[in-house]
Amino acid sequence: MSGGEEEVHGPDRSDYQEFVRMELLLEKLKLLNYEEEVAQHDLKPLNRHYFVRSRYLPSNPDEQFHMFHVIAAWLINTAGRSIPAPREHDDPIATASSILAELRALGVKVDVPPADLLQGSGELVIFVLYQLAEKALKKTGFSFKRPTHPRESTEDEFMTEDKAELTFDDEEDEMSDEEEEEEKDQEAVDPAEWALEVERVLPQLTAPIQTDYQDWRSHVDQLHRHSGRVDSSLEQTRSFLHKLQEDISHSMKKLSSRETAITSQLQHLIQEQRDAQAKKTDASERYEKATRRMKDRSRVMAEVNDNLREVKKRMEEKGRSMSDEAPVVKINQSLVKLKQETAEMDVSISVFQHMLLQARLREKHNMMSDMSASSPPDPAPEPSSTR
Repeated sequence: MSGGEEEVHGPDRSDYQEFVRMELLLEKLKLLNYEEEVAQHDLKPLNRHYFVRSRYLPSNPDEQFHMFHVIAAWLINTAGRSIPAPREHDDPIATASSILAELRALGVKVDVPPADLLQGSGELVIFVLYQLAEKALKKTGFSFKRPTHPRESTEDEFMTEDKAELTFDDEEDEMSDEEEEEEKDQEAVDPAEWALEVERVLPQLTAPIQTDYQDWRSHVDQLHRHSGRVDSSLEQTRSFLHKLQEDISHSMKKLSSRETAITSQLQHLIQEQRDAQAKKTDASERYEKATRRMKDRSRVMAEVNDNLREVKKRMEEKGRSMSDEAPVVKINQSLVKLKQETAEMDVSISVFQHMLLQARLREKHNMMSDMSASSPPDPAPEPSSTR
């Protein structure tokens, strides 16, 4: 794979692996001094099984998810990425999605939905924090070194062996002395009194033996016991089930025959019901067609009514205009005014004609004066007898 990505698709699912991984995670967080970060958020340090999901451990999903959010954001920032600090009203789904996105950006492939992180505990939460802690340690330059064992001299080894032998001899001597004292005590005790005392305290001395359920021998014994119980119960149950099967088969046959009889008796009613259903279907179709036609005609009638209202409106406007005498009065006034203007025009024309006649007469008089001035004088006429 290129880019330094790790092929990690999800956490292991062994029963003990979750506890082991949680303890390893806690050690890595201690190496990164996580106590200072959680103290800033008024949170207590983690215990060794804090994020483990088990029915034997108490759980608080809201508190655990908040702790997971705080530690994950701190580890992401320590690993060189950037993510906002946790806030009180953050959306849990968006928070889980952003944490998984940052984990993928750091090179870890995680094929899990964000909703699996909302419980705040479980193997997936531990897995995400473990991978982030790995990246944070790698970013800070931390690395584990091989342990160095001090070399001890051979003289120290011999001295240790000698001390062990001396201690063993002393223990043997003490045990032999204790056995002698017990024999003396047993000789001094009355057997009858001892038996009565044993009967009295025996119920109090009975200790319950707790079975180790991890022992495979106990599992095998339980399997054999349960197998025997199942075999014995199977013989009893088989006869009961066989009888139950016969009763059910007999009842089914009776039901089938009864159903056939009822069907034959009600055949004509069934046919009538089918005919009525067909008629109902036909009537429904005709009703739908009539309804569609009625809607079409209603629409046409509405259009006709609109046109009728428009025609009535125009007729009313026309009637009002015809019965109105204002135009006639205006025409008469215009005629009177026109007659006045005509009389004035006649006067003006007469004046102009008179002026024109005067001008022609003056012009004619002037012409005659000019002609008389230019011609020789005529002989004086003789006085008329009439004058």
